[in-house]
Amino acid sequence: MKIDNRQIWEQASGDGNRSYSRECLNWDVILNGPGEYGSWLDEKDRSYLKNMNRPRKRTGLWRFSEEMKNGDIVVLKLGQKIGVAIGVIVGDYVWNNSFGDVDGWDLQHIRRVSWRYTKRRDFGEKVFKWGDTTQKLKSKTVLEWIKELSLNFEISTEIKTLPKNIDRGTTLDEISEYLFDNGMASGSINQLSKNLDELVRIARWYTRSNAKVSEAETIAYLVIPFLQNLGWTPQRMAIEWHRVDVALFSALPRDDKNLTTIVEVKKRGRSCLTAQSQAEQYADKYECDRLVVTDGIRYGVFLRLDGVFKLYAYLNITRLKSSYPIYECEGAQDAILTMSPRRY
Repeated sequence: MKIDNRQIWEQASGDGNRSYSRECLNWDVILNGPGEYGSWLDEKDRSYLKNMNRPRKRTGLWRFSEEMKNGDIVVLKLGQKIGVAIGVIVGDYVWNNSFGDVDGWDLQHIRRVSWRYTKRRDFGEKVFKWGDTTQKLKSKTVLEWIKELSLNFEISTEIKTLPKNIDRGTTLDEISEYLFDNGMASGSINQLSKNLDELVRIARWYTRSNAKVSEAETIAYLVIPFLQNLGWTPQRMAIEWHRVDVALFSALPRDDKNLTTIVEVKKRGRSCLTAQSQAEQYADKYECDRLVVTDGIRYGVFLRLDGVFKLYAYLNITRLKSSYPIYECEGAQDAILTMSPRRY
């Protein structure tokens, strides 16, 4: 479908378990993946054809990278029923490695968008297509919605500047030095360094095998071992404590006044960061100023600042980074330090 001879696209921003629509709106982008093989324009004749065994995904990336044009209209969607935003494509395709970990997805393929309407619309029925991330819009219902809004679709370059295309990782040695400089005991640092490889090996096996993992298994095999490596003892950790997945205590006994951190655990493949609101309910109940949301691989660490919980640090144990510009937060070393018992 077209308006003023402009192609209209529908662009997914997640699935039923994870949404990255907030990042799209915050950074004036639409995203696609996987982007681990590099820029589509540099690698389309080599890596993508060799490494991707999904012809529909290759076609979708071609559509996103080459068929979309400056000035085209795009509808950001979530699932088949919800329209998230409407905007105009600005400029050409770009690849930016800062988006290599968006709540666990590698989405480095980017188109810039000038958003013109950002109020969600739940149509109550399936009006968007299922399948490919990027598709041409054909829904008459959605087209009528766009027309009724009478939006200004003039091309504008007033969009947010992207983070520099740098994806500097960090090493365990660098993290160890940082933790030591900030007061963590050498014994705890050595234990973490020694055992993190095993946790990473388990985490990657879960990912490769696409195993169905319950929250209980995630807690048992990933979360509790990781917290123990940070120095937490069984006496100061409680599982399923008054409906809190994992509760951490600054001292004994285990009671409300000593509860220091709420840990909300999600199944592998579910969104961590959007679980913040659920964890906040427990944090408010117990007057707790720190909360962690995790799937055992990714950890989002939130601190209450000026009365509001904000993402302070993000950690992916399989991809250690020193900072996360797209979240405007700290990275692995600060996440580990903030989750350690030493912090309390």
